[in-house]
Amino acid sequence: MFWLAVLVSAVAAAWVVARIRRSLMDRRRAEETRAANLLAGVIGGTAPAPVAEPAPRPVRDTATDELAQHKLLFDAAHKAGEAGEPALALQLYARLLARYPGSTLSGAALAAVEVQKEKLPKA
Repeated sequence: MFWLAVLVSAVAAAWVVARIRRSLMDRRRAEETRAANLLAGVIGGTAPAPVAEPAPRPVRDTATDELAQHKLLFDAAHKAGEAGEPALALQLYARLLARYPGSTLSGAALAAVEVQKEKLPKA
């Protein structure tokens, strides 16, 4: 049983190292491309042929990801309101309502906007 745990740990460590190394190489390639394009623009020469970027990984479930983004914006706005930052909370709620007007969190966001408006200092 111990050797199985050691083997699984070694495989997991190798996978993590390979993934980190691959992401670092991708970043380095992107940096080199940006630097070459910048240098070509500064010098005034022709830009080098663009390097084909790897295709983005497919998103698993767009509906779930979009709902997660709604939730993140709503939670950030709620926490800003709790922290005594009504102006920031209003900005975040406005961003949520502007980007996702048909969201399931729209009603709660509108109610929270009214609460945060009352907390704003009077000028």
